[in-house]
Amino acid sequence: MVLFLDAAHFVQSSFLGSLWCFTRIFVRSSSGRQRWNVLGALNAVTRKVHTYCNDSYINSESVKCFLNQLREEYASLPITIFLDNARYQRCKLVKTVAESININLIFLPSYSPNLNLIERYWKFVKKQVLYSKHYDNFTLFKQAINECIKNSHIIYIKELTSLLSWNFQLFNKVYLSAD
Repeated sequence: MVLFLDAAHFVQSSFLGSLWCFTRIFVRSSSGRQRWNVLGALNAVTRKVHTYCNDSYINSESVKCFLNQLREEYASLPITIFLDNARYQRCKLVKTVAESININLIFLPSYSPNLNLIERYWKFVKKQVLYSKHYDNFTLFKQAINECIKNSHIIYIKELTSLLSWNFQLFNKVYLSAD
């Protein structure tokens, strides 16, 4: 199994999509700034996303629990996970747990979100769920996010096939200047 892992932090607030009009329109907004944190692992083949969610923080303990959850999901299959260099993912605890349950972690270069497929996926989810939408309460907000994540690999097949393609630009002949 090849998975791409990253966290997204969805904030219940106003996110405008596109708006152009001749008259003034008032857009409803939620008060406060409640967050729904989603640690996700995108299956590179099926485009299904496994999640670990909370409304507090994503930290090394969250990643540890999520890795155990992924190991249970994929039983004896070999697992390789591509992830960024967030401190809570690169720490000794996470590396030790991953090694003990036979999960291979590959850390992507710093400042390269374009290499992590799930970064594109999070942008897609935000567009579907947050932009130009209002939720009366935090429960409805969380449900909308969870439903989108749960069903997107079925409902949005065409969009995700294009968005989550494996076309990465490779540079075969790279010359570095001595300057």
